[in-house]
Amino acid sequence: MGKINLTNKKILVTGADGFIGSHLVETLLDEGCSVKAFTYYNSFNSWGWLDTFPRETLKNVEVFTGDIRDPNGVRTAVKDVDIVFHLAALIAIPFSYHSPDAYIETNIRGTLNLLQACRDYDVERVIVTSTSEVYGTAQYVPINETHPLQAQSPYSASKIGADKIAESFFRSFEMSVVIARPFNTYGPRQSARAVIPTIITQLLNGNKNIRLGSIHPTRDFSHVGDVCEGLINLSKFDEAIGREVNIGSGTEISIGSLAKLLMELTGTEVEIISEGIRKRPDKSEVERLVCDNRLIKEITGWVPQTTLREGLLNTIEWFKDKRNLKRYKNDIYNI
Repeated sequence: MGKINLTNKKILVTGADGFIGSHLVETLLDEGCSVKAFTYYNSFNSWGWLDTFPRETLKNVEVFTGDIRDPNGVRTAVKDVDIVFHLAALIAIPFSYHSPDAYIETNIRGTLNLLQACRDYDVERVIVTSTSEVYGTAQYVPINETHPLQAQSPYSASKIGADKIAESFFRSFEMSVVIARPFNTYGPRQSARAVIPTIITQLLNGNKNIRLGSIHPTRDFSHVGDVCEGLINLSKFDEAIGREVNIGSGTEISIGSLAKLLMELTGTEVEIISEGIRKRPDKSEVERLVCDNRLIKEITGWVPQTTLREGLLNTIEWFKDKRNLKRYKNDIYNI
């Protein structure tokens, strides 16, 4: 089984300013990699979560600002790298109902731009980050990589499209592409539109109740540290090339039970209100997601290291820092 060493490789991370991307940058630096961080250009000159890194850490990161939808900037970013982790994407499902065009442009066109540039510059390996949302509601559990794909939201449809573009570049051009498919990732820095930050921020701000959408669906949650290790492991093994590979814990919990667990861990007890505005349309709601992680274990030996309770405690501690908590608008619904 072929395996590459990432040490001293020049690695590009798109979406490096985001939740998983910023953690991946840190993990790659710990591996001894040379990291180029692709962040989204904006007039505030913000590098997202990279702005919170210690100055000494940032000295070791080459920051490139651009827009994944622009093929020219993407080509410039890719020009001198060995390996690419592609995480840049629009991810919020409710916003995809509002602005589906933006999801096609960013998630499909952006992925195509990246793959074209990687092909032109003969990049050694490309890891395209997918999502468990492409499966839709589980037809059977646990969900393995041969489970049918179901576009239950414009977001899901855009990610299915991105995955298929990546697959086509493997089949058509023999590009070394891996499609990594994390289930629900959580941890410090996660955006406010995700359920765990939604619950924690309301609890820590002393709300008398917490407002959620549907609380009966189940999800398979993995701590961001485990997900980053999974992504890095998949980049190293030749056997992963051309394959879709799940990353998940293999366990499930309902949103309602998750809320109660977070109350226990924060020492609070409040009413849960299920609001209609936060619920997905009936046919769009993904009722159940449980990961079959046997393939990633077989290929790389990866196993999750963080239990849900441990990971939630780690996340709660991060939110307890008032500098972090004040970044989140817990009193409004973030679509």
